[in-house]
Formats: sequence, C-alpha cells, structure tokens
Amino acid sequence: MGWERKIASKNLVGAFIKNPNRRFFTSNAGSAPPELPPFDYQPKPYKGPLAGRNTWLNIVEGKMQYLFDEKGRCYLDAFAGIVTVSCGHCHPDVLNATIEQSKLLQHATTIYLHHAIADFAEALASKMPGNLKVVYFVNSGTEANELAMLMARLYSGNLGMIALRNAYHGGSSNTIGLTALNTWKYPIPQGEIHHVLNPNTYRGVFGSDTKRYVEDVQDHIDHGTPGRVAGFIAETIQGVGGTVELAPGYLKSVYEIVRKAGGVCIAAEVQTGFGRTGSHYWGFETQGVVPDMVTMAKGIGNGLPLGAVVTTPEIASVLAQKIQFNTFGGNPVCSAGGLAVLNVLDKEKRQEHCAHVGSHMIERLTHLQQKHDIIGDVRGRGLMLGIELVTDREQKIPAKAETAVAFENLRELGVLVGKGGLHGNVFRIKPPMCFTKDDADFLVDALDHTLSKL
Repeated sequence: MGWERKIASKNLVGAFIKNPNRRFFTSNAGSAPPELPPFDYQPKPYKGPLAGRNTWLNIVEGKMQYLFDEKGRCYLDAFAGIVTVSCGHCHPDVLNATIEQSKLLQHATTIYLHHAIADFAEALASKMPGNLKVVYFVNSGTEANELAMLMARLYSGNLGMIALRNAYHGGSSNTIGLTALNTWKYPIPQGEIHHVLNPNTYRGVFGSDTKRYVEDVQDHIDHGTPGRVAGFIAETIQGVGGTVELAPGYLKSVYEIVRKAGGVCIAAEVQTGFGRTGSHYWGFETQGVVPDMVTMAKGIGNGLPLGAVVTTPEIASVLAQKIQFNTFGGNPVCSAGGLAVLNVLDKEKRQEHCAHVGSHMIERLTHLQQKHDIIGDVRGRGLMLGIELVTDREQKIPAKAETAVAFENLRELGVLVGKGGLHGNVFRIKPPMCFTKDDADFLVDALDHTLSKL
C-alpha cells in the first residue's frame, strides 16, 4: 500500500491512501499547488519540545529522501542536510552497520588495530585512480582540507596556497583563509593564501574563455608569490558558491602550472564525490585530471561525522616527521558506516541513477527557464544542480529578495532546497541520491507554481 502526503494546507498532517490518478502539470498563478509523490512511510509520534513559531522548522525524523517535522508533516528533502545524506536518511544498510558495530566496540582510536578502519580504507582507495592509495580519516571536510594543506606545505617546502574566488573550504581559521566568499569569512589573518579568478562561465570576467583564466593563475604565481607555491585546491563544482562548474579543461592546464611551481594539486570532493555528478564517480574526473590529494566528507558517511584525505605514499611520508593523530578519525562505528555507504552506492547503482534523474530534471528546468525570465541560469550535473535567479538576464542582477520569498514558499509547498552564491540567489538542488524522477517532477512543478506567484 502506498501513501500520499497532501500539502494543500500547511497544517494538514497524516497519511492517506495513494491516489492512482495523480498527475504532473505545468502550473500557473491560478492553479492548485502540486502534491508530493506517494511515499509508503508513517512517521512516529513526536513528544519532544516544539518549535514555538510556525516559521521555524523543527525536523524530527527522516526516511530516505523525505523529512518530517514535529507535527508529522512530510517534506521532500532536496538539499540532503547540505549535500551530506548520500544513500538516504536512515538507510537500513547504513543503520545496521553502525548499530552492529556499536554493539561490539564504539571507540578505540588508531593506537590499536581494528579491521573496520582497514576495510574502509582499502575500499575507499580502490575507488581512486593512479597512486592515490594512502588514506587518512578525519571528522569533517574542514579537517580534511586542513590536513591536506598541512601536507602540501610540508611536502613542497613552500607556504603559499592558491584557491579560487567564490570557493568554500571550511570554517576553521586556516580553511576560512582558503574560502573566498565574504559571507563566510571572519576578520582574522588568513596567511599565505592567494585567490585567483574563478573560471565561472556564467558570471566570470572572461566568460567561457578557459585560456585566460589559466593565464591568470600563471600571472599570479609570477607576481604574487616567490615563484614557488605549496599547492592549489579547488572544488570541481563549487557548492556553497552556487553550484558553479569550472570552465572545461581548466584544471588540466592549471595542474601543470602548479606542479611546475613546486606545488601539489588538491581536489576538494567534499560535495561532488561518490557519483553525485552522475557522469563520474569523482568530480575531478570531469576535468580529465588526477590530483595529488583528494579531500572528502559529507556524502562519505551519509550523515556520520566522517571525512578523509587520500594521497600518494610519497606525499604521505612527510607526516612521519612528527606524530600525526586524530582522536576520532577512523572511529570503528564511523568506519563501518562509511564502508556500508560505499557498498550501498555500488549495489543500488546510485551514480547511474543520478545521471538518469539529473538529466531529466535539467531538461525540465531548462524548459522552465524559457517560461520564467527570473531564471538566469540552470547548471550542474547529476544531482548537483543550481538555479540562479536574476532580475535582469542581460545585467545578471541577483534576485536576492525574490529568491528569499521563493525559498519560503517552496518550504510551504513541502520542498526543502538550499541557497548559495555570494548573494544567496542560487537554489541548490542536491538531494539524497535516492531522489526519483517523480520527486524531480514535483520539485519542478512546485518551483513553477512558486515563481508564477512572485
């Protein structure tokens, strides 16, 4: 038996028999709002503290691509806990792995042997190209990028790190330095960090001219550094920056320049990894490169506090100079859960699924762009998509206020999306990777309905 969550009223809660006549439609300002797809699940009664205001969203339960608030209302999660839930909320395989490991041993640290960390590291390394075979486990993307930057500086003997404008790499003092969005930067010293032009084909100063963006990197090394650098770090598709995919061929040329300057090349796969882009397992593969280090987190643990750095034995050897230790890195429970995530993504063919559903959603969003002038750009790959809203397509003026209104209206319809970009005018569509075509259709219909009412 299927279930259908009705969302015409904000306060209507409960499960109803599946409607066999449900259909999708292109809405207009006078049409009824679209309905959530059927979902065979009944949330448990909630007896905890209440939010206190109708505008506050108190999420108390999740199942696969759906979330439930304190009143039992169902929401389609199109943001996956900020691109973190890969397999789906409370996926049974991941739950079972963590529960069973918790019954045996919850924590020991890497001062002792434990098979869970070795099993996970071996499985993760098998997904990497080239000689990327040494794995360090940490607890977050911030920690992963911190460790990668440390290794880059130790290995190269240089200090200067190069990152892209519009990048986000974490919230610690060092990774705030790598980050280049003022909304995320506190006024503290950022230390030997250089930000080069962002190869953004929609808003970048050189448009889609990859060659000129590459020349900017060389120019910066020539004039802004001693001529030698520690490393270069970049997301293949910038997440917090608004789902910005780098210009084609950019990384291949930049990696050559950076390596000639003595630096190592770091691919930040915190959001793009594990098949989310659909076309490739790792985002850097879309650029035809093999990095010297790969950082990852978020989807690696499906919500568990887990991150990793994968590098070569040669680069990893620099940490032998001192004692390198992370209390919770490689925790048995997180390692068991992380291995389960890799197995689920393979078993359920989630990369292929992301490609299939993502291409369908891009096609529908592109058609929607033709209807609504406020949609300036539709971009991304697989289930890592961005919709940029502008008040003027020629001037590309960010539609900040309109995005904020549409964001809340989508929530009232039962769709939770993210916002990104410097001006917060980009909808980030990055759901759990079990997100279906029906979910995609509902999301696009809800967006159409919302934009028609602005």
